[in-house]
Amino acid sequence: MTSFDDLLSQVPIGQIAGKLGVDEATARDAVNKALPVLLGGLQAKTSNSAQEQSLQGLVDQQDENLLAGGVDVDQVDTRAGAQIVDDVFGSEKNTVINALGATGGSGGNDLVAKVLPILAPIVLAYLGKQMLGKGESSGTGAEEKGSAGNGPLADVLGGLLGGASKNGGLGGALSDALGKNAGSVLGNVLGGLLGGKR
Repeated sequence: MTSFDDLLSQVPIGQIAGKLGVDEATARDAVNKALPVLLGGLQAKTSNSAQEQSLQGLVDQQDENLLAGGVDVDQVDTRAGAQIVDDVFGSEKNTVINALGATGGSGGNDLVAKVLPILAPIVLAYLGKQMLGKGESSGTGAEEKGSAGNGPLADVLGGLLGGASKNGGLGGALSDALGKNAGSVLGNVLGGLLGGKR
């Protein structure tokens, strides 16, 4: 089953809290807010076929055993995660971190900046697992159509984002998680990424 809740259940909140020196409620809040934004940034990368192929390459490089038997946060390559975050958000990375960090309960910019590189490899490993489950990792022609003319990776991400909010995907998820002000800032950033801006 591909769902936002299923992905969220793979994230070891308690271990992240211990590693980053915060309580579980703060870690959970930071993860709940950062995850939809990361998914939105990844989905923006699928808006043209060259970028989607590049993202598929990143997904294929992830250790598929990361999710086996539950994620051990010490096995997460946060240096690779930081590179993924840089690649996804580009010059907008600090805008994203500041907007997330400004929301109540998320632990501030410093915590968000540490959570995103932990989440990125987990998300990509999860995407890889879902792609294998669908038998679509080859991305052959018959499966290229997707919901908006994009490939299967965009479909998986769209399904996850749809489940992130009952009110309609990313926009609703951002508003739910972040409140109106930060939600609109991040909506604009992700809209820019979807428009092909770097």
